[in-house]
Amino acid sequence: MELAAGEYRLLLAPERGGSIMAFDWQGEALFRPVCGPSILDVACFPLVPFSNRIAFGRFRANGQDVQLAPNFPGSDHPHTLHGFGWLSPWTIQSYDANVAIIEHLRSAEDWPWSYHAEQKFELAEDGLTVTLSVTNLSDGLMPTGLGLHPYLPSADAVYHGLHRGEWQNDDDCLPRIHDVRDCAVDWWQGGDVSMREVDTVYTDREGPLSIFWPSRNLSLEISPVEALPHTVIYTPGDQNFFCVEPVSHPTNALNSVPSSMKWLAPGQSFAVAISFNAARTDTFNERPAPSP
Repeated sequence: MELAAGEYRLLLAPERGGSIMAFDWQGEALFRPVCGPSILDVACFPLVPFSNRIAFGRFRANGQDVQLAPNFPGSDHPHTLHGFGWLSPWTIQSYDANVAIIEHLRSAEDWPWSYHAEQKFELAEDGLTVTLSVTNLSDGLMPTGLGLHPYLPSADAVYHGLHRGEWQNDDDCLPRIHDVRDCAVDWWQGGDVSMREVDTVYTDREGPLSIFWPSRNLSLEISPVEALPHTVIYTPGDQNFFCVEPVSHPTNALNSVPSSMKWLAPGQSFAVAISFNAARTDTFNERPAPSP
């Protein structure tokens, strides 16, 4: 399913976890092109109804203990990851040249709430806006988190984002120590994305997130709404990609800071939006900020 507007092109695969398969501008890849058959090989997938890891799939909600099955494809990874939308087929609700709406419905199972999720992709001459929403279809309060998981080309990439805090993780990528500064800082200090190998959450974002590829004279600005105040950054040193994931709550929030989740009443919805805008530039116009 392809959308086009101006010099942008967006390729979607609803049946493959509601994923984006390609996002291009002026013929250049803004997201990493699909590189294989796994959901981990797509360009971007949705995070619903929670982001990142729940430690060992266990938590307590509404006075009951919940146990989720491990779900990382092809692995014995013990922590349940990224919700259920990324591993489920989505269906097309509506589709034209510039706008597509797809949906995902899940009945209560080990996750003891039924919900309806929707993604709306709006492509215009000045960029892409993705709106992700979820509605609680159950009788009790449902903890909810949302986000997007784009993969970006790492070659020659400079990343800039301002956040007050950085979670320091254990060997299982579960948060242990929250390093918080007095004001939002650039934790990369303006350097290349490859200078730090992390898989963690940055908290209390200020302003947009920016990527700059000097060799391509190309930049991408990622603008999440305020309801997505945190950013998961994954920079594996042995891969050709890195991830910049705007999210609504920290990793393992259900066991550490459950108040950071949205607790939806029956019939209540939660929606977020993220805009992506590309530009040609010879320099990286980052906002000045104190160093960490």
